[in-house]
Amino acid sequence: MAENINIVTIIQARMGSSRLRNKVILPLHGKPLLLRMYERVSASRYAGTIVIATTNEPADDDIVELCEQNNIKYYRGSNEDLLDRHYKTALEYSVDAVVKIPSDCPLIDPKIIDKVINFYLQNKEYEYVSNLHPATYPDGNDVEVMSIDALKRCWLEATKKLEREHTTPYIWDNPTKFKIGNVTWGNGKDFSMTHRFTIDYYDDYLFIKKIYDELFNDKIIFSLEDILNLLEQNPDILNINEKYLGVNWYRNHLDDLNTITKEQTRNI
Repeated sequence: MAENINIVTIIQARMGSSRLRNKVILPLHGKPLLLRMYERVSASRYAGTIVIATTNEPADDDIVELCEQNNIKYYRGSNEDLLDRHYKTALEYSVDAVVKIPSDCPLIDPKIIDKVINFYLQNKEYEYVSNLHPATYPDGNDVEVMSIDALKRCWLEATKKLEREHTTPYIWDNPTKFKIGNVTWGNGKDFSMTHRFTIDYYDDYLFIKKIYDELFNDKIIFSLEDILNLLEQNPDILNINEKYLGVNWYRNHLDDLNTITKEQTRNI
C-alpha cells in the first residue's frame, strides 16, 4: 500500500490571512494551532513525508522558526501562486503523489486522511481524489490527493488567478483531462454545510478552542466521532460560529467554477 509509493503531505500555511491574521499561531491547549494540526496529520498512517509549505514573505519567518524549533520540514515559495508552491514543494521530495491539506483544519481526523489516501492507493485509475468535490464531511476535514503527473500538468496549464491561488480548481473543472474520484462520508451523511470545523474568523477559533478544551485532556488525537458526540451532548457549542456555517471561498467564484453550485456555499 503506502510502502510502495512515495507520498508527501503538504500543509499550506502563512501568517497573512486576510480574515484572521496570524491564525496559525493562535494557542490551542498550550501550543500554536499549526503544531496541533501537525500532530493530527502526523497520526495518519499514510501521510508519508509531511512538509509545511509557507511563503517567502518576511512575515512567515515566524513559521519557519516554529518549524525549525520542532524539527518540521518546510518549504518557502510564492505567496499568491499556491499551485506553484505546491508543485515546487513536491519536486523537492521526488514524490509519486501529493496530499494537499490547508492549515486551517486543526480538527482534521487522521482516519479521514487515511481513508482518502487509501482510496487513491486502491483505485489506480484516478489521478486525483478528494473528499470535498463534492464535500460531505464537516468543513475542515479537507483532503486532496493527486499524482505528481497530474499536479505538473495542472501547474503547466492553469492560467486563471483562482486556479493558481487555490491549486486544484483546474483539475475540478477539467474532468475530461483528469480522472477524478471522490470519497464521501457514507450512510447518506452530509454535514458540509451544517458543521464548520475550519478557521477563518475569530468565532471559528473560539469554537475550535472549546473543542480542544473539552476533549484534549482525555484523548490527544480525538476523532470526528468524539467531536460529534460532544456536540450532541452540548449543542450550544455549535452556536459559537454558526453565522459562518457553509461560508467558504467558493462563494466569490461561482461564475468561474464550472463544477461548484450555489448550494455548496453561502454568503455571510
